[in-house]
Amino acid sequence: MSFRKRNTVISTAPTGQAALQTKIAKPQPSPGLRPSPVDGRLTMSTGTSSLDHLLAGHVGLPLGTSLLVEEQGTTDFSGVLLRYYAAEGLVQGHQVHVLGFSEAWAYELPALSAVDGKSKTAQPARPSEEKMKIAWRYEALANNPTPGLSSRGGSQAASTFCHSFDLTKRLASGSIKGAIHATPSASPMSLSLEPSGPLSPFKAFLGNLQAKLAASDRSVIHRVVIPSLLSPTLYTSGSCAPGEVLQFLHGLRALLRQYSAQVTALLALPISLFPRSSGLTRWMELLCDGVIELVPLPANSPALSAEKLDSKSADQNQGLLRVHSLPIYHEKGGGGAEGNHFRENLTFSLSASKGLVIKPFSLPPLGEEGQKEKSPASTVKDGMDF
Repeated sequence: MSFRKRNTVISTAPTGQAALQTKIAKPQPSPGLRPSPVDGRLTMSTGTSSLDHLLAGHVGLPLGTSLLVEEQGTTDFSGVLLRYYAAEGLVQGHQVHVLGFSEAWAYELPALSAVDGKSKTAQPARPSEEKMKIAWRYEALANNPTPGLSSRGGSQAASTFCHSFDLTKRLASGSIKGAIHATPSASPMSLSLEPSGPLSPFKAFLGNLQAKLAASDRSVIHRVVIPSLLSPTLYTSGSCAPGEVLQFLHGLRALLRQYSAQVTALLALPISLFPRSSGLTRWMELLCDGVIELVPLPANSPALSAEKLDSKSADQNQGLLRVHSLPIYHEKGGGGAEGNHFRENLTFSLSASKGLVIKPFSLPPLGEEGQKEKSPASTVKDGMDF
């Protein structure tokens, strides 16, 4: 027979222990990082929201991985992706390492959009009298938002995971919280016969990157940006030798694995000069964790400037996107059923306000204006007798 009074709540833990657990703060990730919804590993944004959702359900680029962006033709959509990636890192306070360009490359990065700038304004403090009128155990949630969630997801968070950028403007110095480290390559267009630096820009870049990683704190995040890899305007013929570039990618992969909690890499390769059928390109793809390919539509002009972009171009498909491999697409399936959308035909469009948007390919609806099909009855002459 039970002697317990009815209508009495049985506490699962003492009051003092519950109060102690609320005071213990969980370690929060560095700015610009959040855990993957698949397996909890830390990820960072590429600066392009639609590309983040494409990466095997991790909704971001996992730390310690690399992504190779291949592009056909003479357009520079891959360069836009890399500039978004670098601008996102500078805004978040990360260390950005660029190969092939000088530090003046930072003046080409897009600026924060006006919408994103308004979201960063401080919210007015709530009065102390205002409290949540629900259960007492949820009262602490009012002042403790979930860390790492993006403001694009519909809820305010302590920090924004992926910012919005404007291609028509340049990144202001006041918005830069990180630092950029550039290793320019020996330009083949130079008329000077004397070498201006080390013989191989790849070895100089790996040496500088390794020194920065070893000297920095473990909480400092680094981003590696390599635009137009093996382009004749940036690299000499000796740098394009398979022994040079493959050794460089091996060294970069080793640093990604050694500092797997601090660094990611984004590379761009013009496959019109180095097609995927060649053995060199296939080896380069194997040394990268993810590979995507941009195929611009021939109807678009090769010289696409940000000043000519408007809101109407955001709804027009400007090219196809092919996904060849994704970072950490493991036995869990990456993102489950949602992670299999990379098997679909994807398209992309670029606008100054929305940036580069990736979406599934869809045919236009039938019966558009000016293209109405004639019915068989309309072909019958009016004066025809039966």
